[in-house]
Amino acid sequence: MGADFSRARGSESRFSHWLRRRPKPQQDDADGSVRVALLLAVAEAGMPIAPAAHPVGYRCSCERVGCPTPARHPVSFAWQTQSTTDRAQIERWALSQPQANFITATGMIHDVLDVPLSAGTQALERLLAAGIDVGPVARSGDDRMLFFTATRGTPEDEDEWWPCELDCHPETMDEHPGLRWHCRGSYVLLPPAMLPGEFDVRWVRGPENPLPDPLTLLETLTEACARFVGSAEQSDVDHESVAWPMGR
Repeated sequence: MGADFSRARGSESRFSHWLRRRPKPQQDDADGSVRVALLLAVAEAGMPIAPAAHPVGYRCSCERVGCPTPARHPVSFAWQTQSTTDRAQIERWALSQPQANFITATGMIHDVLDVPLSAGTQALERLLAAGIDVGPVARSGDDRMLFFTATRGTPEDEDEWWPCELDCHPETMDEHPGLRWHCRGSYVLLPPAMLPGEFDVRWVRGPENPLPDPLTLLETLTEACARFVGSAEQSDVDHESVAWPMGR
């Protein structure tokens, strides 16, 4: 399986090159209609959303000194109960908060497999080439790729649940290095979103794509992540610093 990943850099596909480019600021959307339409498409796919902070220059709109995740966290501590797919509420939020980003709460309808961008790019190419159904996929800034999947469901035994915090430190996940599995109690920033430094979060594959079972993607994503974490170029990555906190 790993042989397909041994491709020399000089022969990488145009698709890989496009995904690795520095994101440009989103196109002008003067009346916010494109933004609203994209948010409503997510809601129509059943994924609940809630308002999040946005960048103010290189700072976060929450005005917290030293915010660890600027423009990447919910506005309210009650984001889990606030999250909704109600069209009217989403339109009110979007129109009254034109600069706000939005998060989607995971673990109810969908999970998100969150991987390094380089690993995600390789895995996505491989999955599509193999004819495997891949759901929505987003690029987050210049370093992460988000694979949206169906949730694994609510188990009868609540002890079977684990919080995302346990999964967001790759060094504790020998079987799935570099991969964060956002399930119940977690969230991810939702496209379209702006990040400090003119980076953004944008769809690579939109929310109109059906959510796949995460297990159909896991093996390919795990292998790509293992190669990313094990590469000499990534030997100095500080996994603690890139883990998303559970709260603000």
